[in-house]
Amino acid sequence: MTAPGAAPGRAAPPRRPRPRETGAAPAGGRFSQSLRRNLTAHGFLVGAVLCFAVFSWYPMVREFFLAFQRTEGGEVTWVGLDNLTTVLDDPAFWQAWRNTLLFTVLALLLGFAVPFVVAVVINEFHHGQGYLRLLVYLPAMLPPVASVLLFKYLYDPGYGLLNELLGFLHLPGQQWLQDPDLSMLSVVIASTWMNMGGATLVYLAALQDIPGELYEAAELDGAGLFRKIWHVTIPQTRLILSLMLLMQVIATMQVFVEPFLLTGGAGPEGSTTTVVHLIYQYAFNFNDYGAAAALGLLLLVLLAGFSAAYVRLSRAGDE
Repeated sequence: MTAPGAAPGRAAPPRRPRPRETGAAPAGGRFSQSLRRNLTAHGFLVGAVLCFAVFSWYPMVREFFLAFQRTEGGEVTWVGLDNLTTVLDDPAFWQAWRNTLLFTVLALLLGFAVPFVVAVVINEFHHGQGYLRLLVYLPAMLPPVASVLLFKYLYDPGYGLLNELLGFLHLPGQQWLQDPDLSMLSVVIASTWMNMGGATLVYLAALQDIPGELYEAAELDGAGLFRKIWHVTIPQTRLILSLMLLMQVIATMQVFVEPFLLTGGAGPEGSTTTVVHLIYQYAFNFNDYGAAAALGLLLLVLLAGFSAAYVRLSRAGDE
């Protein structure tokens, strides 16, 4: 039996339920709902902010005030720029800056170029890249003390492997860490080996993002290996290279671990004394925390100025 007015043999269409009319939720309710949904994420965010505030931002602010203070017998007095004057009048100040700049230049020649070359070589292998990446990154996984002990053995003037190799080649042995002319270069070589793993992996990831069609077009134009690197590889990885250059300069200007563990910090005739090691001496050897903070603040201002100038020049070059 069909409903009146309906066509015979055809069922009546089902009625669609009316949508319920709901009013707009208040802004406070939406915020509380979002906060409850993301409570875990907000908790992790608060923890990260607290860690940065306690271990990064507070020491920076504290250092700024210490640079203009002097503590004697538990009493803190404001001395203005006296701490900075003390640092500038120290003969070791200029030697430390010369050594730091020398380390930075040598580290850029070795530590910046060698990882890129190694990444290019590994990228040419079609098989076994995973093992090669592990082999290159292995030094970065070793504790710095273990790596330094290894290089101390290599550099030993009596039974070191390097002098043994020189003797095998009928060449005179060298005082690698005891010679003022060789000590900084020896530290740079050790630092490059210890820290090149991470940079190599970054370069390798950038190289693998380069389209293969560019290399094929270069080969059709008759380009060899070096021309492909110069005209394809370097332009395609320019942003990564510029970023790694900035990070390399900042890291090398703050070098401390390698000279401190290999040569005791100062080295022969002060040849490996760096700015950060001088800060360490002011703070822990001389108990002059104000001078240490003033020198640290000076290094911070210098690196911040260099970073700002580098970013500005990079933007100007892109435009």
